Amino acid sequence: MTTQTESYATALPRLIPASLQLLLARAGIAAVFFLSGRTKVEGLLTLKQSTYDLFEYEYALPLVSSDVAAQMATYAEHLLPVLLVLGLFTRSSALALLGMTAVIEIFVYPAAWPTHLTWAALLLPLIAYGGGAFSLDNLIQRRKQA
Repeated sequence: MTTQTESYATALPRLIPASLQLLLARAGIAAVFFLSGRTKVEGLLTLKQSTYDLFEYEYALPLVSSDVAAQMATYAEHLLPVLLVLGLFTRSSALALLGMTAVIEIFVYPAAWPTHLTWAALLLPLIAYGGGAFSLDNLIQRRKQA
């Protein structure tokens, strides 16, 4: 049984290479935030009144006005996922989304920690390792070295 377990352990990295794992993490977490951002707008990027109301009455973040918070969060939920899917500025985009996740966890929905922990689990490897081989970051880095 041990040799079979060992063979799985050596075969899996070849079947699911790190670059594919990073690509899937980028796409997965990008979808979560992008789809959330789309619920806050009508048309391309016009914030709904309900978004402003949500940030004023339900989210009520400290230190930032609700109107500014609504705009910042909504635009970030659109821009940062696109950057992640492209693999451009991957580490900084993932770090910004991890910051948003922390704000949501601490100030908005602290009981949703299992969801936020899942988001963090997808974001932390992106911060640590970048976008991987299938990213514009990698392409830019390779061109710099050439």
